[in-house]
Amino acid sequence: MSGYSTEQEDFWAGDFGEEYIGRNSSDLMLASNLAFFGEIFKKVHAVNSILELGCNVGMNLKAIQHLAPNCSISGIDINKKAIEKLSAQKPEFNLKHASINQEIKMKSDLCFTKGVLIHINPVYLDKVYQNLYNNSSKYILIAEYYNPTPVSVPYRDNTDKLFKRDFAGEILDKYQDLKLVDYGFSYHRDLNFPQDDMCWFLLKKSK
Repeated sequence: MSGYSTEQEDFWAGDFGEEYIGRNSSDLMLASNLAFFGEIFKKVHAVNSILELGCNVGMNLKAIQHLAPNCSISGIDINKKAIEKLSAQKPEFNLKHASINQEIKMKSDLCFTKGVLIHINPVYLDKVYQNLYNNSSKYILIAEYYNPTPVSVPYRDNTDKLFKRDFAGEILDKYQDLKLVDYGFSYHRDLNFPQDDMCWFLLKKSK
């Protein structure tokens, strides 16, 4: 361990997280993200600020900036090199190097994760749910792998680094003022804009 609370945080803060940067910065991914978020953003209204928990080098945020150029865009990530790289490319973004397991105060109209909750130690999920909820003034978007019951699956020959469960259902149960707006699925064999079998759930605060 190197100062973080969990082995999963150390995993993503270190060498593996840096290797992820190189694997996930393609033009194809940007195009796929434009299609992905474009469909979801048809469902939101009056969004002027967006925060991503676990932004890495900003492939999601870069796509969102194209779709919502007038929005204030923020991100937080545990990998320092990823944040430094994104800061150099997008100095207009409000970025923070920190763990999303810790308290965050970066409130935005829409707060989201994409492919991040699956890598959080389940013991700390409630804290991350709290950060999603507290930092959203209107919408929460959860885009993750789905399973009706919690399971741990191997991830690139590593154990206890990827967890599937009903993240959206859990946060809906935790916060009674949240309502489901819409949901969908993006398939890895999509002929034009593939995503990694991502299930997405758009939630909205009712007060």
